[in-house]
Amino acid sequence: MPRVKAASQRSNNNAASSAKAATARAREQHELVIISGMSGAGKASALKTFEDLGYYCVDNLPVGLIGNFAELVLDTLEIQRAALVVDIREGARLDKLPQILATLRRLLKTTVLFLEADEEALLRRYSETRRPHPLGRNVSVRASLSAERRRLKPLRALADFVIDTTKFNVHELRTQLTERFTEGKSETNILISCVSFGYREGVPEDADLVFDVRFLPNPHFIPKFRPLTGRHPAVAKYIRSFPQTKEFIRRISELLIYLIPHYIREGKSYLTIAFGCTGGKHRSVMIAEDVQKRLAKAGFNVKVAHRDSPVES
Repeated sequence: MPRVKAASQRSNNNAASSAKAATARAREQHELVIISGMSGAGKASALKTFEDLGYYCVDNLPVGLIGNFAELVLDTLEIQRAALVVDIREGARLDKLPQILATLRRLLKTTVLFLEADEEALLRRYSETRRPHPLGRNVSVRASLSAERRRLKPLRALADFVIDTTKFNVHELRTQLTERFTEGKSETNILISCVSFGYREGVPEDADLVFDVRFLPNPHFIPKFRPLTGRHPAVAKYIRSFPQTKEFIRRISELLIYLIPHYIREGKSYLTIAFGCTGGKHRSVMIAEDVQKRLAKAGFNVKVAHRDSPVES
């Protein structure tokens, strides 16, 4: 009789191990992304991006059905990756989501993505679309946004990724999501902007890092360069001819290449690097262009913009 019990126990242990292994395989093979965030922050655009990436997508799924949806994902071979939107439209039922998330994360790989933007950007977007806020028409959009932000604060705290879309257009948000949720993705998933400006017009409000390049010789005082900008080859060659220019570009580029991975690890989605000279036309333009090229060569996603420089014909 003891042998029978021992054999039965071994059988139970093997069954338990097999069940654990099956659960682990299911977690590896299936993925669920829950998209939430502020109204107007880009959730609809995000869902379209996930659909293009091959995710099975559902908008505004009731919180009470998320568990059933997860079981469906686990039980079918046709759906391995799914994404759904859950937001303020759920009302009081949103309070149940943290508990549901805890259960989901034991069943399959579950990622919570939270999209937000600053108040002025959201107000501008609502003004452009002229759509009512989900919290109703009886209060102002500003008041609704404030109430929504407070209501979603607990959910934001549970998010695996928080993306601030204030400075993003639809295409830049798509790039962010594609890089972050594509297998074998690069770790350089941060959008970097190299911006030139003139101190005469003030420092850009959205600048994260500001470098003053007014110590470089000014082409403005050379008559033939005055009507041109730092993008003109002759002007760029003149500015680059000074040893301090070459050394500045080298040192700043090395510093930024060192810093950017640290910003990425901290979850920063974008970085605006501003270079300023007196008028924003010559020195800052040339420096922004050169630094952008060096960062792009290092593998980062970088764009360049010239706030105060006229467009050359």
